[in-house]
Amino acid sequence: MSSPLESKVNHPIAGASPLMPCEPFDVLERNNDLSSLSPKRRRVSHFLEMGIDDYTPKPSSNKRPSRHVRFQSKSNVFEAPNFDREKAPEEEDWPLSSRSIPDYSVPLKEPLEPFEGASQCRPHPRTSPARLIAFTIFFASLLALLHNSPLIGFPSFSKFGAKGGVVKGRAGPIREEVVQEKRELVERQNNVTNYCKRWSQQSAMVNGTIYLYGGRMTTDDTQNSHEWNNDFLYLDATKSWQIASPVLGGLAQPSGPPAVANGYLWHSYTSLFLYGGEYEENPATSPSPLAIWEYDIPSKTWNSHSSPSTSPGNNSDGGNQPLQDSAEGAGVSIPSLGRGYFFGGHQDEFTTVGWSYQIGRIYLKSLLEFTFPGYTNNGVKGLATTPAGSAGAFRNITTGGNQGGNGFSERADGALVYVPGFGQQGLVLGLAGGNNQSFQEMNIIDVYDIAQSQWYQQTTSGGYPNMRVNPCVVAASAPDGSSTNVYMFGGQNLQPYDNQTQYNDMWILSVPSFNWIQVDQSGQSVPPGRSGHSCEIWDGQMIVMGGYVGSEISCESPGIFVFDMTNLKWQNDFASLSGGDPQNQQPSQANSPNALAGSYGYQVPAAVQSVIGGASSGGATETAPVATATAGPLATGTAIIYTATGPAGTIVTETAGPGSVVVPAGSVNQKSGPNIAAIVAGTIAGVLFVVACYLAFCTWVYRRQLQLYKNHVAAAQRAAAAPPNEKTGFLGTGLGTSAGRSSDDPRSSTSRRSMDAS
Repeated sequence: MSSPLESKVNHPIAGASPLMPCEPFDVLERNNDLSSLSPKRRRVSHFLEMGIDDYTPKPSSNKRPSRHVRFQSKSNVFEAPNFDREKAPEEEDWPLSSRSIPDYSVPLKEPLEPFEGASQCRPHPRTSPARLIAFTIFFASLLALLHNSPLIGFPSFSKFGAKGGVVKGRAGPIREEVVQEKRELVERQNNVTNYCKRWSQQSAMVNGTIYLYGGRMTTDDTQNSHEWNNDFLYLDATKSWQIASPVLGGLAQPSGPPAVANGYLWHSYTSLFLYGGEYEENPATSPSPLAIWEYDIPSKTWNSHSSPSTSPGNNSDGGNQPLQDSAEGAGVSIPSLGRGYFFGGHQDEFTTVGWSYQIGRIYLKSLLEFTFPGYTNNGVKGLATTPAGSAGAFRNITTGGNQGGNGFSERADGALVYVPGFGQQGLVLGLAGGNNQSFQEMNIIDVYDIAQSQWYQQTTSGGYPNMRVNPCVVAASAPDGSSTNVYMFGGQNLQPYDNQTQYNDMWILSVPSFNWIQVDQSGQSVPPGRSGHSCEIWDGQMIVMGGYVGSEISCESPGIFVFDMTNLKWQNDFASLSGGDPQNQQPSQANSPNALAGSYGYQVPAAVQSVIGGASSGGATETAPVATATAGPLATGTAIIYTATGPAGTIVTETAGPGSVVVPAGSVNQKSGPNIAAIVAGTIAGVLFVVACYLAFCTWVYRRQLQLYKNHVAAAQRAAAAPPNEKTGFLGTGLGTSAGRSSDDPRSSTSRRSMDAS
């Protein structure tokens, strides 16, 4: 028969308070007053900052101008009879001509009057090619800047910022461009926000708005107390913004929900649910009785559900047990199923009411399931056909499959991620985490089958990440659903004890092949290593918020970064995409209960294609785990395959095997619907072609008129130099038949007639 403490460890979330059997009541009362206890006496574990130890490291001291050439005529004005040849311009300035150049040594006999209209025929200066090019570039730039302006007929798209409300659906796959201030990421100092660092907060993404609650925060780099808070913030992902100035704002600070860190914020489509978390350690703060705090998004109001208890169900602890708080567990929300999960974590005097500091911290391996109000759940007794009530329903899963075995260890500070398409309701993967004695290696992944309430384990393939705690994870679906790619960033290694390492590496776990792929971040401005940060996905981009960065960085505000999950690049802005359903799913998966939110705009990266096969739109050829699954949905099922659509609704069918990459032209960041960029580019090209034709015509007319003028000048000068007995008349377009011949010229018709008569 197990002792009460042993029973508590096996079923830690629900049950009686873990008091020592012989502890008197007055000792309990004294133990509940934590204000006089030092952190070193209270903590017996080895977690640092994020919960494994109290040790806090001290901050270390440590042209030229362009030349314009224009044509100048020698005969801009006809000269007087006593022309001075010495003052005549140099002949080399004349343009080359087949006609002979007049001899200025022959004086004019009488002033030559300019022909009628001569002053109007004076050629204009030649237009410089550089000026034509500059004009063309200016015109093209003007069109590009105005292509979204209603002044020239393109529709303008407005965004609806959530700011605590529900975001409506959007239409039309247009990428909002943002002004690029700098292309290099920098460690930023204090600016518009009022904090120095922020970490261990609870976060949730709902319809394009990220909600951030509580956590730990400092206002300067010397603060080491009063870090816990119940701040309530939002970050708007329906608009484009620079990471140096994100659309980050504050909501009304609640008066009821406690100031906690390392809990979880479950979310449905209209509500947030705050569970768990640990209370302030400096100064020491006793936990409050457990209540689930719900934030109703449409009405922007908080309300509490006090004294919750568990319900009986499949593989549960039997139900009807009072629910208890825990902290540093891994959480995930699945709004399409109406459920949230909290895996593992720990309990001690800063999480659980009535806990004696004489009992050391315990680590958990139970899976707490929360069924949202109004949803059914076949795994919970009484909820198969009847929806959960206004407070929801809890099931403490403790004996599901491998969960009861020795290879399934207790852990805290891990991560959960939802993978749809396998089994009847999809899978939940458990990554990373650890306890005082050991940490989870990631060559074997814990896999939970939601519909069967069973845990399995799956071996991965390829190199895998170092063991760590407190990373963040998000998942994106290929357009055709053939693969789900899990992105994991950061975390920390707590070994050795006095030399913890904050990671800033990025890894991708591709499912169902279970291949690990490390992202090459060389040459990029990668954010500093961190743990205890939050990550969310929207428009195929990973948004990283906050995190513990150690003492080497004094302040990091706002501490928000964006990663392009398709091109595998860190970027200086979040680029909002117009289009998709309200849940931001892939166009081919829109409104499907099995689709992942936030995947709109995502394409399978080339680095992943080279391992799992297929193309940017999907078509993976690795459709099962490389290391064969022995049980569960991965052994018997396959992913749900959708018909991926490309631009203008075309069906994408390209496939390739592992080791090869097929990336159709323009496939990166393509969405269904019209290709607006191509339309704009084609319009600009057409306008430029018309402008070029017009300029060419003007040039041809100018040169024709110039040649006519030059011919006329030559004729006039030749006539002026002719002998006195020659006729001096000429035609407007040059020398005529009588303009340069005398009446005695044997070639004239009169001379020929006289010769014939003789």
